[in-house]
Amino acid sequence: MTQFQIEIQLVAVLVAAACAIPGVFLVLRRVALMSDAISHTVLFGIVIGFFILKDINNPLLILFAAGAGVLTVSLSELLLRTGRVREDAAIGLVFPALFSIAVILITQNFQNIHLDVDAVLLGELAFAPFNRVGDVPRGVVVMGIILLINIVLIGLFYKELKLATFDTGMAAALGFSPALIHYGLMTSVSVTAVGAFDHVGSILVIALMIAPPAAAYLLTDRLGRMLVYSVIIGAASAISGYWVARELNVNISGTMATMAGVLFVIVLLTAPERGLVARAIQRKRRGERFAVEMLLVHLKRHEYTSEAASENTINHLVEELNWKPKLAQATVQRAARQGWIERRRDALTLTESGRQTAVNLLAR
Repeated sequence: MTQFQIEIQLVAVLVAAACAIPGVFLVLRRVALMSDAISHTVLFGIVIGFFILKDINNPLLILFAAGAGVLTVSLSELLLRTGRVREDAAIGLVFPALFSIAVILITQNFQNIHLDVDAVLLGELAFAPFNRVGDVPRGVVVMGIILLINIVLIGLFYKELKLATFDTGMAAALGFSPALIHYGLMTSVSVTAVGAFDHVGSILVIALMIAPPAAAYLLTDRLGRMLVYSVIIGAASAISGYWVARELNVNISGTMATMAGVLFVIVLLTAPERGLVARAIQRKRRGERFAVEMLLVHLKRHEYTSEAASENTINHLVEELNWKPKLAQATVQRAARQGWIERRRDALTLTESGRQTAVNLLAR
């Protein structure tokens, strides 16, 4: 690999890790749409900041961008408190309005300035190595600092964030301020978004804040592991997306966002406990177990009746329980493998173990 290729991937991995950490809490708090809102409305803050500072490279722009993110949260919650709209609707009303205002301001006032909507939405990671601070790409410096800040903040306020995320009432009772924690988290999201989209665009920021944490949520119930898994999945999305984009000669950020979605779908299908395949297997096993239990109860109820010889047969199972012959045969085989029934030609009888199991089932 060339130095440029390494630097592009390094910037992308730093962006992925920085986005994944606050994204975990957005997913757990069920406000993932807020990342979409903030990643768009920071443009409003940047435009206002540029209008005042007249310098696109002024570091104070990040404060204006973060302020726009907090403004988005505040306006959304203000609408929510009216009781007339739900949370998703409130977010959906606020961020298009602020984003549209930013677009109008750009169109009317900054036509000759390098501040265009396409660059903000799509980004272009291929140019990251050309924007340098000394011998290091600027993206590595900026996203490295933001990643470090996010790690330090999560480390310092891990317990508070965890408690406020899972039990707001308990957090308030213990003296924490859930509102302050919430706004602090949203400020972190805003700073991460504005630092990232200059290099990768808002679309990839949204993808990396939602897809890796959502995938990690399917893999574990522990918050610490979820944070680690999110960073790993985000980094994998960035690296795999770069090589796919290089092979297909397409936009790098868009391909990385696509790979984040692909990895999420893979996890959704194959997660050990919550994946669709695992759930389908669990449903199938529950159905098979229920069928075996029905068989044992049926044989027990007819065990000492005068019709037992004719009723405790596979043909009778098909008729009385409305089972298909294939299901009846498979259920009998599973029960026999468990040592619960004995089959003599067509006649079915309970073993001592099967009889006790049937008694336990009837006693529930």
